Amino acid sequence: MKKSTNGKESVLSDIETLRKRARKNIEEGAVTKGYSADRDTVIRLLNEALATELVCVLRYKRHFFMAKGIHSDPVKAEFLAHANEELIHADRLAKRIVELGGEPNFSPDGLSERSHAEYVKGDTLKSMIKENLIAERIAVESYREMVVYLADNDPTTQRMLKEILTVEEEHADDLASLLEDMHN
Repeated sequence: MKKSTNGKESVLSDIETLRKRARKNIEEGAVTKGYSADRDTVIRLLNEALATELVCVLRYKRHFFMAKGIHSDPVKAEFLAHANEELIHADRLAKRIVELGGEPNFSPDGLSERSHAEYVKGDTLKSMIKENLIAERIAVESYREMVVYLADNDPTTQRMLKEILTVEEEHADDLASLLEDMHN
């Protein structure tokens, strides 16, 4: 704890110190001296997550257009909703990469190699659901590992990843339910 000007304990540095530190290295934007994560590693991980989200968007969109059969309408709706949510995740990741002073890698060259999930076409409605469920389970695990890696070193990125993780878990649950419905 730091002493404040009125003699009480303070969790913050004194105002003058905060102001002086804010003026140093202003070209670093949101990244201040207090940022303790390895920024290059975080940017690499976020770019891998970005690639994963983009591959998922592409796979979900393909499955949305290719799904057919008497039971395909609700499944197609789920694929489209998930594709749209994955695109929102990609945008959030790209924005955070820029905030950390990096560049989001949207290049199609090497996209599948950077992605944690695979792009699998799927030839039946059931196989499409299965492949999307596998990809969601991969996303859940990789986001969990990133959250643990960040610990308290980058709370802003960690919070964002936890929010994305919550949606990925919902996607996995949705797909598991669809798969279960196909067995009944």
